[in-house]
Amino acid sequence: MRDADRAAAGRSPAHLAEKSGGTQAMTSMQPLWWFALPVLLLPVWWHMRKRERTRTDLLATARFLPAAAPQQQRVLRWSDVPLLLARLALLAALIAWLAVLAMPWKGDTVFIDPSLESSPWAAQQVQSAGMGAATREPLPADLWNWLARNEHEWRPEARFLILAPHAGMPALPPHLAHAADLRLAPAAAPPAAAPSAPPRERHITVSAPAERLPRWQALFAAFSTSADGASRYVISDTPGAATELIVWDRPGAEPPASWKAPLWWRTASKNGKMQTPQGLTWTAPQWPLHDVDAARALYERWQAATAPPSPYPMPAQTLKAERNKPLPIALARSPEWLALALLALFAIERILAHARRR
Repeated sequence: MRDADRAAAGRSPAHLAEKSGGTQAMTSMQPLWWFALPVLLLPVWWHMRKRERTRTDLLATARFLPAAAPQQQRVLRWSDVPLLLARLALLAALIAWLAVLAMPWKGDTVFIDPSLESSPWAAQQVQSAGMGAATREPLPADLWNWLARNEHEWRPEARFLILAPHAGMPALPPHLAHAADLRLAPAAAPPAAAPSAPPRERHITVSAPAERLPRWQALFAAFSTSADGASRYVISDTPGAATELIVWDRPGAEPPASWKAPLWWRTASKNGKMQTPQGLTWTAPQWPLHDVDAARALYERWQAATAPPSPYPMPAQTLKAERNKPLPIALARSPEWLALALLALFAIERILAHARRR
């Protein structure tokens, strides 16, 4: 092996990325704005017009000459070249700002969850990935969508190391322009003796005849003992803001229009489910249920319908770069340096225009 090969083999990926950083090209997130470049011809046309008028004086001997209509010849010539250049640069900077022109300047980056900042596991993962000199940034909340919107700020050869305690599976596989390595921290051991949390109160409204009300109370008392007593069902006769279920066990009668809840149980001729302005309604021919298996099935169906969705965990994996350049995104923002350049060029153009009038 030659000395040059040995030197290249001994360099870290971060060093190689820094060396090749001078070859990066600018990235445009809204390239259709570049079709507005012909607007740069307007200042050229404006400056090449002859706008100066020559003063005409009559000579005393001109009365002996035959009358002739005056003729003017328009001469195209450059005028106020510094002002012309300032206006051209101002329009070019404006189009670049609208096209979200960005210079990718960031290198290898470690996205780390704040809870893992000081953990030995995170330091070990950074060293094993060869990204000890990489920049560290806090882990965004919506990681994959955030990377798709902002990865134009990173150089093409940059890599991502993602350290998190867990990650939710996205609806679609991430297709990024940079390689990303997702590593998940090992699950922490559960505490030895965690105190039991008090049961959560769940408010229920029951409207039923007096002879059927004890059966509903017995049914919800049985539900309170389910799931290790994590929920306690509080029964009332009128709904409130916290009511999540209304039981209307009065066949042939309609509930008040002001009663509203996310879920209703009503007595009807057949089983069914329909959405009404007052809430989602489940119907059954006989309430309350007397069969233990039917009551258990109803309880499980109720809990599954009201349980908050939990994201499917995403396993640790290495994602290869699947795009040559970042996606053109309409919501991407132009960099701050381009806005400052636009403001400076506008000030210069105004100063030169004022100096020409003077």
